[in-house]
Amino acid sequence: MGITSAIVLFAVIWFMTLLCVVPIRLKTQQDMGKVTPGTQSGAPEVHHLRAKLWITTGISVVLFAIIAGVIVSGWLSVADIDLYNRMGPSN
Repeated sequence: MGITSAIVLFAVIWFMTLLCVVPIRLKTQQDMGKVTPGTQSGAPEVHHLRAKLWITTGISVVLFAIIAGVIVSGWLSVADIDLYNRMGPSN
């Protein structure tokens, strides 16, 4: 795996993890009982974004280490998941 592939893999893992972590412990204006006129009641009031970014980074590093380790070790390759034999016979 090249450096560019590793960066792209980490970025994809990081953003997917962020999208899973953001809704956790999110308190909306409606939950807090004070909706600002002209805004949506589902707008976040307390979001803890800095902590969520650190949590996302930690989880992403662990997931990246596992996934990159599997890719670099050769334990699993694209030919292993070619269920319909579209890549042709393997050597």
